[in-house]
Amino acid sequence: MDILGFIKGELLEIIEFNDDSRDTLSWRFPDEDKEIKNGAQLIVRESQVAQFVYLGQYGDCFSPGKHSLVTDNIPVLSTLKGWKYGFESPFKADIYYVTTRLFTGNKWGTANPVMMRDKDFGVVRLRSFGTFDFRIVNPPVFLKEVAGTDHHFRLDEFADTMRSRIVSVFSEALASCGVPALDVAMRYTELGEALLPLINPQVTAKYGIEITSFLVENVSVPPEVEAALDKRSSMSAIGNLNDYVKFQLAESMTKGGGDSAAAMPAQMAMGFGLAQEMLKSTQTGSQSPPPLTSAAAGMPELLSPAQAAQALGVTEGDVIASLDAGELKGKKIGSAWRITRTALDSFLAE
Repeated sequence: MDILGFIKGELLEIIEFNDDSRDTLSWRFPDEDKEIKNGAQLIVRESQVAQFVYLGQYGDCFSPGKHSLVTDNIPVLSTLKGWKYGFESPFKADIYYVTTRLFTGNKWGTANPVMMRDKDFGVVRLRSFGTFDFRIVNPPVFLKEVAGTDHHFRLDEFADTMRSRIVSVFSEALASCGVPALDVAMRYTELGEALLPLINPQVTAKYGIEITSFLVENVSVPPEVEAALDKRSSMSAIGNLNDYVKFQLAESMTKGGGDSAAAMPAQMAMGFGLAQEMLKSTQTGSQSPPPLTSAAAGMPELLSPAQAAQALGVTEGDVIASLDAGELKGKKIGSAWRITRTALDSFLAE
């Protein structure tokens, strides 16, 4: 090889990056310590920009197209290198290709629950997850703050940093927005759109990227709160407990075996309860109806929860639950409940 061929082999004449991956954020051109020839061809494809770096300082940034590297089209680099009257000699600079396409479907989620005040639950912990799309809009900031001197910076290296940053902003926004936890599910789209103006100024200034869409897919409460919500829904479905008990009594009267001895107390209690309701509807003011006598009811004056359940046509557990809630008055002696006939009459009269 002659001296001219050797020198030519030490110069870069064509600079390009053929990206066949889907996760490359930035890639440094491997110059192998070669210099760039004056008039060399720089090829930048769609969804790419080429950023020149000279001695740690950011120079010219080239958009998609084919560029001849001459003094006229690298003014920033010419200024940094101190070329006052153009250059004829080769020069050396680092060239980073930065991908500017949209990176979609990136997942985010709260590693720990977000504490917030809620008007329904007081202080509640919420978890959330979703997806976001982003693109690089400021290559120098991105290279300086994120990629650094990494020769091939991939999406998975940036995922954890982005996820933690977005979750931090999301947590602050969710805690300050004042949306009730039960209403968040109806505002997923609204919440995601409202968060973009809060997230973008921070991530653009810090990382040189822009979040184009932010989707909230789920916001959930802890399992114990979910169990409480399920119980609350069941109580709402039952409605008024007194009406529920009366419905159960009416059902027991319409079933077969209504003439049996076991069903007689329940039927009698139901009959007297309906009679009391009729008396209440005919009286004026707040005067209460006369209490029923134990003789008329055919039952003892003092009842156990099991006897009261048999009289009401419900389970013993329902009676004990009403006693614990204070809806049915009774006296607890040790671990056993005792209910007077008068208290049972008053319960049916409500």
